[in-house]
Amino acid sequence: MLATERDTDLITETLEHGVLTLTLGAPPAHPLSLAMIDVLHAAVSRAAQNDAAKVIVIHGPGNIFCAGHDLKEIARHRADADCGRDYLQRLFDRCAQMMQALTLSPKPTIAMVEGIATAGGLQLVAACDLAFAADSATFCLPGINNKGFCTTPAVAVARNLTRKHVMEMLLSGDTYDAQWARETGLINRALPVAELPAFVEDFARKLASRYGENVADGKRTLYRQVEMPLAEAYAHATEAMIGHFMDPDLIEHDQKAWGA
Repeated sequence: MLATERDTDLITETLEHGVLTLTLGAPPAHPLSLAMIDVLHAAVSRAAQNDAAKVIVIHGPGNIFCAGHDLKEIARHRADADCGRDYLQRLFDRCAQMMQALTLSPKPTIAMVEGIATAGGLQLVAACDLAFAADSATFCLPGINNKGFCTTPAVAVARNLTRKHVMEMLLSGDTYDAQWARETGLINRALPVAELPAFVEDFARKLASRYGENVADGKRTLYRQVEMPLAEAYAHATEAMIGHFMDPDLIEHDQKAWGA
């Protein structure tokens, strides 16, 4: 069930040249409240079915990309009879579903990060296919500093970083800069903040010009095969590759291009 708050209070959707930009509201922290999670999930799901949307960009403007879960909302549910357990179950289940929808979307997903991405906010970055950040952006998994542990954010982050790098973030709770994030594979590039929007726009438009069905199938294949043993991965990827080459549009393209 979707949140009762107006969607526009939480996310602004802009669709231009095949690029759907989802700008997080509730500034300055853009927290992942239950309402924000539901609205974001709904927007990503709609985009998957929208032929006009070729690429999805997640943008948390300002000094905070996303501060993670809404700690004030969590604190309010401590007054529940079960001290908030039922609420927490719903919160993290629905967050996991939203993050998976973002990663497994047939459309390429891009995080545009200007400020700090922390806890669930970093999870949001890591769940996207690509991430471009300002060179002043920072990244953190701070749960351990608050007597907790960022276990669910680590699911996405651990699929971007080596085990030792993600463990360093989790155990230290420290904040890491954009250079470290780029060098470890957490983000693709770090650019001056003034150049970031134009770069992301140009890159996203380039992706939007690609053939959508093969992009969607290619994404699915990549995420499946990286979890497989080597021989099984090659077999799975080969079957998908043959399917791409047997697409009628590609057959026609090759015949025209190569004179067959």
